[in-house]
Order: sequence, then structure tokens, then C-alpha cells
Amino acid sequence: MKLKTLMLGAAATAAMAPAAFAERGSDGQVNVIMWQAPSTMNPYLSAGTKDIIAGSVVLEPLASFTPEGEVVPRLAAEIPSVENGGISEDLKTVTWKLQPGIKWSDGTPFTAEDVAFTAEYCMSPNGGCAQLAKFEGVEKVEAVDELTVRVTFVSPRPDPFSAFVGAQSPILQKAQFQNCLGEAAPTCTQQNFNPVGTGAFVVKEFRTNDVISFAANPEYRDPAKPAFATLLMKGGGDSAAAARAVLETGEFDYAWNTQLAPDVIAGMEAAGKGKNVAAFGSLVERIHVNLTDPSPSLPEGERSTVKHPHPILTDPAVRKALSMAIDRELLTEIGYGPAGQPTCNLVPAPAAWASENTECFTQDIEGAKALLDEAGWTVGAGGVREKDGKRLTLLFQTSVNAVRQDFQALIKQWWSEIGVETELKVVDPSVFFGGDAGSPDTFQKLYADVEMYANNFEGSNPEPYLARQTCDKAPGPENQWQGENTSRYCDPEYDRLIAEMTQIVDPAERGAMGRRLNEMLTKDSNAIIPLVYRGTTSAHANSLGGVALNAWDSELWNVADWHRVK
Repeated sequence: MKLKTLMLGAAATAAMAPAAFAERGSDGQVNVIMWQAPSTMNPYLSAGTKDIIAGSVVLEPLASFTPEGEVVPRLAAEIPSVENGGISEDLKTVTWKLQPGIKWSDGTPFTAEDVAFTAEYCMSPNGGCAQLAKFEGVEKVEAVDELTVRVTFVSPRPDPFSAFVGAQSPILQKAQFQNCLGEAAPTCTQQNFNPVGTGAFVVKEFRTNDVISFAANPEYRDPAKPAFATLLMKGGGDSAAAARAVLETGEFDYAWNTQLAPDVIAGMEAAGKGKNVAAFGSLVERIHVNLTDPSPSLPEGERSTVKHPHPILTDPAVRKALSMAIDRELLTEIGYGPAGQPTCNLVPAPAAWASENTECFTQDIEGAKALLDEAGWTVGAGGVREKDGKRLTLLFQTSVNAVRQDFQALIKQWWSEIGVETELKVVDPSVFFGGDAGSPDTFQKLYADVEMYANNFEGSNPEPYLARQTCDKAPGPENQWQGENTSRYCDPEYDRLIAEMTQIVDPAERGAMGRRLNEMLTKDSNAIIPLVYRGTTSAHANSLGGVALNAWDSELWNVADWHRVK
């Protein structure tokens, strides 16, 4: 019921938008605060949500997901189907027809060659494409003619809407990025910070981890949009300051990710300047357990790689005990209230894919102690367990955020009760989610024992999201530390099932397979320890119209429709 109510609210907000604006740029400037400051405009080089959202202002996919999770055309003329001939009868090809007349912001024509090149860019060996799972099972992508592109899959795909659908896999301009393939990808600073796009805005100035200035795209296909002449995206600070800047002081029009306790938000909304809105999609706050050794005593380039298994966390009893000690009900209550619910799943939606597993809902301190006892971890000096000369001491990292620091403190206390010593580390979110291959503090590097964060998948098909956890997606120097499998989980059976899943057509069978894969990652292995199924929450000023919060795509998916309420 909560989801339905939120979606109706989003639909009502969207309905308030005028059918057309009187004049492009007539509403002046809109100010957006992203307290996790963007580090790049290229979503193929970052799995950070902040960077994907920033990129979506300029770069567009062939199709988007609506707040209801439906696929709608963007750069495509229509959504391919078996009925219109866009999807082949054998489900092995999908043919996209592009809208005619679309131009890049530099005035050159957008063509199928750009789409085919984007696939080549992401699928290039050693390129470290952060969205490689979007292209799982793709055999080739070819330009049939200027306005037609064909995607061929290795095997039948019942849901082909992964590559080029949603903000995580937009189209790059071939002319701009053609010299940025493979290992050269992260070296193309000018291209990654200032991409030529087809979206409503163009980058005027990019200051990494600080401020991005945008201007209305003069080549945008709708001559009346966007209503705003300029868009300022400010980074830095924290979620409380961002929410306050919209809800209390009115300095900004939109604040992304207002991840704050419910009572704090209610106090800010009382000022009457704006509202906090929420929508449920697939966002799960969870802990990733590092199955490789992050020890600084190892040579650089070998830390947190599969060359060196973790000396403690490869013990499944330890991972299980860590999960059993956590009170998810309490975390949800203090951190999110009605905007969250406890979960044992990495994939909480759609319903057909969500496991009925709820055993983690009950905190079991005594059971965790008994499990560690049985595994040979005995209580030693200072109440910290030991085994074979190793103390059960963990470094627990996450990004700077009031809710996450509350979670860290509580989890540290619960883990201490079962004999685990925990050191806490917090990292500036712009760095943590930045994807900089040279930084030791990114969530992909995971130079810690466990880490906590959240991200989501787009649309109603979790298959590409689950495909992120295959052996070949583990971050390492060979993929510019851009792999999506941050736990370094590697199970040949899991990989085999992912490959098998690409060939399953029946929706019920796909859902059952998805539930099995989810349980392998969570309750079977505890490589990933889910905590809270979170709503996506952000704040906007009462004077900002057209906002339709979208938990299935970029939050700024319809920024072209934003306008000032007169």
C-alpha cells in the first residue's frame, strides 16, 4: 500500500506540469544540491549513484524507466516488441528505431553508429566499464542504417531492456570518445568531465567533487524545453545541510538523498518551504563482506584481490554470526521510520523475485556466540575472539552520513557482544563513491574488511543487477578497480546459473531463479548482509514544479520538464 500511495503522489506531481513551456530558459536558474559531490559525468566509469544522476542531465539512453517501472522511449522512436517487429520471434535480437532529427549538443546528427560505439566502449577489454553487467549476454551491436541499431544476444532474452535503457547506460558520442577505448577510458578527462550529449542541458564548467554548471542545450529536440536557462549542481556537506537548504532556508530547489531520521525531516518540513518525497524501488542498505585480504602489508595491486583470500572472513561461521548479531528492526526504526523496512534480501522487488526469507529479522546474539564457539573462535584478551593466532578484529568502513554513522555505532556494539572487535572508518562520500582508480578509499577498492552502502537496479528486471556478482566482476587493477562485485564473491555455480538465466523465458521460472541467486549471495553465504529496504528520499521546494521522483531510474530523469511554479 505504501508503494501505491507514493507512486500516486509522484503521478499527481507530474500531472501538475504544463503541457508545454512558453519559452526555453524563461524560468532562470534551478539549484540542485548533491551533498555527495559528483566526480565524473561518465556513468560508465563510476557505479556511484551521484555520478549516474549528474551524467543523466546531459547523456540520454534509448529508453527510460518511469516512476512506475515502465519502459518509455527516449532517443528511440518506439519501444521494440514482438508485435511491431522490434524483437525477433526467437527473442535473440532487438532492433531499435531512432527518432529522426536528433542532434548532439555540438550540432552534429545523432546516429546508430553512436549506439554501436557505446557498446564497443563498455565491452572493450581492460576498460573497467562500471556498467558491464548491462551488456551481459550481448553478442554484438551493429548499426543497420543511420536510424536503426540491432542488438544480438548469445541466447534468447525475454527482457532485452538492459543495455541502452536507463541512466546507467546512456549513449556516448562516437566522435568524442573514439580514442578512449579500453585502458585509455579513464585518461580522457575532458571527455569524461564535459561529454557532448543529447539531453536538456550541457556542461559549462565541471569542478570535480565541487560544483557543476549547466546551461540549456540549444540543440535540444523540444524547442520549448528546458524551462530553466541554467542549472547549478552543488556538491559537498552532508544530508542534513542539504535538506535544510531546501526545506528551511530555501537556498536550493532540490536536495538529493535526504537520508535522515524521520523526526529530523519532520522538523525541517515545518518551515513550510518545501517537502520531502519518497518512492520505493530496489534500494537496499547492506554490508559487503570482503572475501579477500585488504592488509596494507600486501604489495599495492594485490590488496583486496583474489590472489589473497581473507584470513578471517573466508570462514562462513564468522560471516553468519555477523549477520545474526544485527537488529534490523531497530536500525529501520531509528534510521528510516516508514521510509524503510527490514530485509534479508539484496533484491527486494519485484515481488516475483523477492525471496520469502525473513530469518534475519530476529536478532540472535546467543546463537551467534554459539556458532563462533563451534567454529573454534574462543574468547581471548579483552573479550575478543581468537583462532589460530588471529584476533577477530575488523575494519568497518562507510561514507560520511548521520544515519550510517548511527548504524556503524550500533553494529559495532552488537558485534562486540559476540566477541568481535570493530574499528570504524568513515570516508567523504565524494571520494567513497567517486570511482577514482588511484584512491585507496573507494567502495570498489574496499581496503577494509566490511563496508556499508546502498545502490539499486533500474526497471523491473533484476537480472543484470545479479550478474554484477559473477567472478569476473570483482574489482581489481586489471579492470581499473571498476568491477561491481565488491565482496569479491566467486562461486562457479553462481556464474553457471547466471548464464542459464539468460536463456529462461518463462517469467515464473526467471523469478524463481532470481530468488535462488539472491539467497546464494545472502543467507547461504552471507557475502552480502542486507539490512534495510530503503525508499529513495529527496526534497524539493514548493516552487519547483514537474518533479516526479523516480526510484527506477535517475532522479533527474525528467529534468527537462522541471519548471518554476508561478
